[in-house]
Amino acid sequence: MPLVTIDVIEEVFTPDQKRALVEKVTEAMIAVEGEAMRPVTWVRIQEFRQGDWGIGGRLMRAADVHALAA
Repeated sequence: MPLVTIDVIEEVFTPDQKRALVEKVTEAMIAVEGEAMRPVTWVRIQEFRQGDWGIGGRLMRAADVHALAA
C-alpha cells in the first residue's frame, strides 16, 4: 500500500489545487505500479503553519512562496 505525503505551507494551495495534486500524484503512482494499486494508493497533504518552514535559513510564509513562484 503506497503512501505519498506532500508537505506544504498552509494557504499556498487552494482546495482545487490540492485536489489536483492528489489526483495527479495518484495517476503517477498507478502509471508505475499498475491499475490494481489504485484502491490502496494513499496521498495525503500535510500543511505546516506559516513561519514553521524554512528555506535557505529564512522562515517562509505563503506570500513568500507565491512571490517565488511569480
